[in-house]
Amino acid sequence: METILEQQRRIHEERERIIDSMVKETLHTAKSQREQINKDTRLKLLLDRSTQGAAELLELYEDRDGQRLDEMQALHGPNAFNEFYYRLKGVREFHKKHPNEITVPMSIEFEELDKAREAADDRAVLVDFTDEEGYGKYLDLHKCYESFINLKGIPKMDYITYLTTFDKMFDIPKERKNVKYKEYLHNLVEYMESYISRVKPLLDLHEEMSKVLEDFSKQWESGNFPGWPKETSGALAHTGAYLDLSAFSSAEELASLGLDRLKSALMALNLKCGGTLDERAMRLYNTKGKQIEELDPSMFTKQKADKSTKGKEAEKQKDIAELESWAYKLIEMLSEQRASTRDNIQRKQARTGDERDDSDDENALSDDSDDDDDDVPYNPKNLPLGWDGKPIPYWLYKLHGLNLYYSCEICGNQTYRGPKAFQRHFAEWRHAHGMRCLGIPNTAHFANVTSIKDAQTLWERIKAGKDSERWRPDAEEEYEDSAGNVINKKVYEDLKRQDLL
Repeated sequence: METILEQQRRIHEERERIIDSMVKETLHTAKSQREQINKDTRLKLLLDRSTQGAAELLELYEDRDGQRLDEMQALHGPNAFNEFYYRLKGVREFHKKHPNEITVPMSIEFEELDKAREAADDRAVLVDFTDEEGYGKYLDLHKCYESFINLKGIPKMDYITYLTTFDKMFDIPKERKNVKYKEYLHNLVEYMESYISRVKPLLDLHEEMSKVLEDFSKQWESGNFPGWPKETSGALAHTGAYLDLSAFSSAEELASLGLDRLKSALMALNLKCGGTLDERAMRLYNTKGKQIEELDPSMFTKQKADKSTKGKEAEKQKDIAELESWAYKLIEMLSEQRASTRDNIQRKQARTGDERDDSDDENALSDDSDDDDDDVPYNPKNLPLGWDGKPIPYWLYKLHGLNLYYSCEICGNQTYRGPKAFQRHFAEWRHAHGMRCLGIPNTAHFANVTSIKDAQTLWERIKAGKDSERWRPDAEEEYEDSAGNVINKKVYEDLKRQDLL
């Protein structure tokens, strides 16, 4: 049997090796998101193991049963050698009974951990994720989405719209936030907590939750929490005018005041104000000479009679709002995965069925690293990258003429790749700005003109043609003299000045 001191020594050794392993794990660089999740998971397991060992050590040092003190006294007393030989005898007897017993040193276990870390495999699975979650890249909110669209009074929407708007809980009227809504909210929070504990195992959710609840309490007391405005009550809660009944000796005299006046008086006392004229008068007259506490509870309105029901309803609303506040924080922490999920769903919907099957097969065969943005794709011919971050096919590259380059002097010697981009640039701002700097209008006459000299020459030619085509009144305006001869304006004016007409 292991002694108390030996247990303490073993736990101390284990904690020292755990700390050393945690330091090595922290210094190890993760190359992808999958490796980072696995690294954090291993750190979390080591941390939990160290915490458990510290708790066991604390319990042994407190020595509530006094066994540690008795053992130390036996080792320090006059019978120390007798105790030593007694324990030595026990060890020998154990090995006689178990001659083939193999003891594995603790160092072997941690050496295996070091080897596993150094030979880290991208395909290693240390955390359970669904296929939809892509090992921590995306969210799988399909169950929450189905619960949400089945709530009463919630408009129907598709999954992408839900991913975009499911954090706008303040837009839902509080009248619709019932038990079913609270159940949906609880499931949403439970899933996000589970997801964060798998993606970020080192994050302390309890500490984050305490901060969120502290801020929520302040906002709730001040009535500033989104979606839950503070109810206005007080002077306007009970309208009506109080009526002095000492001047009336019967209900018939009260009936002479009319329905409206009796209703106002009943409302001032928080009593039911319905019924006929005689019923209202009798109900009001029965309160003469009595205190409010002496009246029959059935005479009061239901809304004000049961105050405990109102308090319970307020507590239910506060619980729902508290869940919403925690959900807001969790959604904020998962903003990156949320955006990636929305993009992934849109990309999947844009594919055909065959393309989706091919993509699934590729993911099953090659479960590559998750941070593809950090990897440089193999691209020896310098082909443009497609929507998936990979080079486009070479035949598509040749089809669009992307191997051809066009330069435009007017645009400051800007180079355009492919005829399509070259033709499109004539209508873009850069070419229009260059033409404006030359003092030339960017019209259809200058299509496919990229040289400044050619553009200026063409502009001079266009201006000359316009001058030749311009109407000149001195030469082209016609006049008729008294004899009926047709002459131009200049000749007519000369003859007129000489009085020859």
